[in-house]
Amino acid sequence: MLLTLACLVVFLVILDATIVSVALPSLRTDLGLDPTALPWVVNAYTLAFAGFLLIGGRCGDLYGRRRTLLAGIALFTVASAAGGLATDAGLLLTARAAQGLGGALLMPTTLSVITQTYPQGPRRARALAVWSAVGAVGAAAGTVMGGVLTQLLDWRWVFLINLPFGAVAATTAWRVLFDVRRDAREDVQGVERGEGRGGLPEGRTTEGPEGGDPAARPRLDLPGALLVTAGLAAALYGLMESTTYGWGAPRVWGPVAAGSTALVLFAVHQARWAEQPLVPPSVVRRRPVPVANATMFLLGLAFFASPVLLSLHLQNVHHYSPLRAGLGFLPIAVALMLSGLVTGRLIPRFGARAVAIGGLILAAVGFGVLALTLGGHGSYALTVGLPGVVFGLGVGSSFTPVTACAISGVPPSLAGLASGILNTTRQVSGAVGLAVLNTLAAAGADSYAGSHPAAGGATGADALAHGHALAFAVAACCALAAAVVATRLPRPRSEQ
Repeated sequence: MLLTLACLVVFLVILDATIVSVALPSLRTDLGLDPTALPWVVNAYTLAFAGFLLIGGRCGDLYGRRRTLLAGIALFTVASAAGGLATDAGLLLTARAAQGLGGALLMPTTLSVITQTYPQGPRRARALAVWSAVGAVGAAAGTVMGGVLTQLLDWRWVFLINLPFGAVAATTAWRVLFDVRRDAREDVQGVERGEGRGGLPEGRTTEGPEGGDPAARPRLDLPGALLVTAGLAAALYGLMESTTYGWGAPRVWGPVAAGSTALVLFAVHQARWAEQPLVPPSVVRRRPVPVANATMFLLGLAFFASPVLLSLHLQNVHHYSPLRAGLGFLPIAVALMLSGLVTGRLIPRFGARAVAIGGLILAAVGFGVLALTLGGHGSYALTVGLPGVVFGLGVGSSFTPVTACAISGVPPSLAGLASGILNTTRQVSGAVGLAVLNTLAAAGADSYAGSHPAAGGATGADALAHGHALAFAVAACCALAAAVVATRLPRPRSEQ
């Protein structure tokens, strides 16, 4: 039941990052949004989500995973209702930011719940495989569900669809996590009386800070939290604005420079000044953590922009409707899910490193074939469907082993933090990848239009297809680079 709860929550959180993208044209018409404000319906969520992930992960460690999970579900659900009922841009963007904050509390907490529930070994590998597969499907299914809901119902349903799921998640979390905490407390009391089995039952853990001595609890590093949140928010804001104003605009490089400075100060603060660092240097120095996060960053550069780019390609080049464009990503979503589920059985047999390298190479092949076949006149099956399934299989096979390596060997008291670091890396890489690949796609379309006057300009089908092909060629290079970095992941002891 805990795994089901974690999967439901992570699906909703990741789904909401992409489900709105297909609904943007309808949303703009209905609310009369300014073109410059329209991208922020997506960006407000991503910015709040990425900016608060480290704090969200640490809150689960410090204040208890049950409290953090329930607070995140409540905030996410209420914000979804506010977004679905919004009547102007201000309320909608505020609701999206609140959704992102709720997601930042939920995402790392679900991962730490899994690591606390399942011991190191095949059971944890299978649980992480299911969790990763559901998350990957959420990212891919956003465009599918967004197209279906927008065309058959109304854009408001891309928000309101969260309400019944949020209610189920909140009820399940209250009941299941309360039972876990009660049973763990009873076992501890039994051991103290000499009645227990000498330890907690498998899969049961105490909440630690939630039930311990308040005077002995660690404290949240507020200066560090402010620095990292402000730094990530500023840098990501600049990256997001680059798609509209170009990299040379002051409103792009100014926030990026300010955010980078704040992040440098955060690193210095953690290493020298903080009494109880938000990110203890001992965590970062563990070899699996930086290598796995570097691998995840490169994989995120390649993958997380692909649903948006393919949706734009199918709608603007092949003139698909939002519904048909959303359904066009369905085979890729299925490939992500199936490969993610199978990976849980491959890791105990071949090791996380080998599975990660194999998946990343397959993803690079899929992106490369997509770059070579993508065009303005080819069939969907050959130019998008088949290459998409190949990179979907590769990406789905990579998430689980990289996630397993990123949290391996981390003490239980820091599991939420390690999860927050990994998920921050995923979100930052997604924002960077979307900004960079969108810029490359636009530059490629402009270049093609300049050298082919009869192509109909930069908005012609052939020019747009050329730009998208260039973006996916770079994605292939990123996936291949991730495979190279993954060779530095440590092998399990059984393999050494």
